[in-house]
Amino acid sequence: MTNFLPVVAEASASGGNQSSSMIFMILFYVAIFAALYFFLIRPNSQKKKEEAQLRNSLEIGDEITTIGGIMGRVVAIKDDEDAIIIETGSDRVKMKFKKWCISTVDTVKEQPQQAGQPEKKGFFGFGKKKDSDETKATKE
Repeated sequence: MTNFLPVVAEASASGGNQSSSMIFMILFYVAIFAALYFFLIRPNSQKKKEEAQLRNSLEIGDEITTIGGIMGRVVAIKDDEDAIIIETGSDRVKMKFKKWCISTVDTVKEQPQQAGQPEKKGFFGFGKKKDSDETKATKE
């Protein structure tokens, strides 16, 4: 019994230390949750938004690749069924797919840069390099 009493007296004397360790523990859990959000949850939701935008911006004539690896050209879009019809190969076989099975759109679309929109910058704040026709000609 005599050994137990000093421990109880010591624990009650360090009450201020306990509250600071509790605050530190709460901040630690908040930091872990924030890291999980920014490294796992947020990129995943942004990727889903981009995929949905890609599927909604399909046009007839776009070259696509499905998640199964089938490549073809879109010949019809059925919004009521949420499906597309693609044409594959030289024998023009037509197949019907759901929109969710689209992996990539291989058609390159030119998007005009608006006048008020600033140029995209690289990682360190410098503008991204663009190959001009002059530099392409000198490389060849």
